Amino acid sequence: MNELLAFLLRYGYWFTLGSVFIEQMGLPLPAVPILVGMGALARSGDFSLGAIILVALSGGMAADLIWYHLGRHYGRSVLRVICRISLEPDHCVRRTEDAFMSRGIWALPLAKFVPGLNAAAVPLAGMIKTKLGRFLVFDTSGLLLWTGAYATLGYVFSTEIGRLIAYLSQLGSSLLLIAAIAVAAYVGYKYVQRQRFLKALAIDRITPEQLKSRLDSNQKVVVIDLRNQLDVNTDRFRIPGAFHALPELLEREADLPRTEEVVLYCT
Repeated sequence: MNELLAFLLRYGYWFTLGSVFIEQMGLPLPAVPILVGMGALARSGDFSLGAIILVALSGGMAADLIWYHLGRHYGRSVLRVICRISLEPDHCVRRTEDAFMSRGIWALPLAKFVPGLNAAAVPLAGMIKTKLGRFLVFDTSGLLLWTGAYATLGYVFSTEIGRLIAYLSQLGSSLLLIAAIAVAAYVGYKYVQRQRFLKALAIDRITPEQLKSRLDSNQKVVVIDLRNQLDVNTDRFRIPGAFHALPELLEREADLPRTEEVVLYCT
């Protein structure tokens, strides 16, 4: 623990910059404990609270600008990538799209505090062609709220955090083992969660070729497009004969056709 403290005292700003950048890039490295810890060190006079927030803002903005431009130029394929590297199931994209549909660009700063939404919100803002200036205003506001809230939390509760660190220092090398087990458990949980999601998707599937064959042979098939409205707006292509409906339709089974086969599709 003393070695970690010495490392933070020497490279605290750089460590903060790197950790926030990595988390905002979508990798499973939580920057919140580092922001809280740096805030506590600022209370003791080792660092400046304002400088910590500014450095964290720089790291977060650098990552967000990368994802914004990738989303703007490559569209939805970028969302699929970020859900994989962040170990979040693909429904994180749908949740983010729903948030944008209900709150608009205001969903961007709010997403900083919601795991899953944070990973997909920035490239989604680029995908829907949000103007750069407008994106910078809302993204900077969200990053300032996020970094400032946790750094200030550490600053206010620096005494309690110091006691916790002193207690943890008594564990010695056991602390590193506990931390490694906690990280492995988190990554393992996310992996299992994703595999369950993919397994659920594998039930009752039909390939595009099979559907085309049925449509070409004039079989009675009702095709329902369940894509989010944002996807419909950005990708105008639709299966011929399909009509767009909200997922809530599935909750009203009585409204679904009973005499034809029903095929549902989304992104």
